Amino acid sequence: MINPVVTKRHFKSFASLTASVLGALLLTACTVTQKAPLEQSDVRCGLLANECHKLQAGGKDQVNYRYFTPSAQWTQYDKVLIDPVTFWGGESTTVPAADQQALTNYFSQQLREQLGKKLKLADQPGPGVLKVTVAMTDAEAATPVLRSISMLVPQAHMLSNLKYLATGTFPFVGGAQGEVRITDSVSGAVLAAAVDKRIGGGSAVNSFQWQWGDAEHAIDQWCEMLTKRLASWTAGTAKP
Repeated sequence: MINPVVTKRHFKSFASLTASVLGALLLTACTVTQKAPLEQSDVRCGLLANECHKLQAGGKDQVNYRYFTPSAQWTQYDKVLIDPVTFWGGESTTVPAADQQALTNYFSQQLREQLGKKLKLADQPGPGVLKVTVAMTDAEAATPVLRSISMLVPQAHMLSNLKYLATGTFPFVGGAQGEVRITDSVSGAVLAAAVDKRIGGGSAVNSFQWQWGDAEHAIDQWCEMLTKRLASWTAGTAKP
């Protein structure tokens, strides 16, 4: 005979698990980009060669790896000098030179646009000026037509969701990996450094886009995150 108490308890556990899975799936389905898993052994550290050994894993809502100088006096800064973004993919990269240039140009433009909303943009080093140096170390192209099918055709979308539940990623997405170093523009002292990788999420925004759309969304997200954090640190309303 089936024990009704055990059955009821198992049903509640299953229902709770199902609700949690569906909740996570619905939440992720609304995101344009998502943080991608990144093993420390896969961190290129092209730009951050001297800081690589100092990087520590970030939390759930933070970048993959980061470092902060404990003695940094963030509130003494109110301006930012932005270096042109460079691409450090190496000889093994599959990103064509023309696309590397397009992505780094877009990245530089977004940095200036976003950071300029919260901090004064400087054109040369000086007191109270932070220097932000950014490099893209990799980029992956999405597969536009198959990406659209996986998002819009019900049967394909269901398979897409199953892949996400199994692997944490959606099919046919692209993404990007980058590094940032923040220094005192006069002394060159490193104040912070970070490495992060982002890939396309499950938002309908990703249904129709060109092959580097997910990489551009990752750039947008990085610029917004960097602006929010630098604005709060320099204003003294938050600490790294």
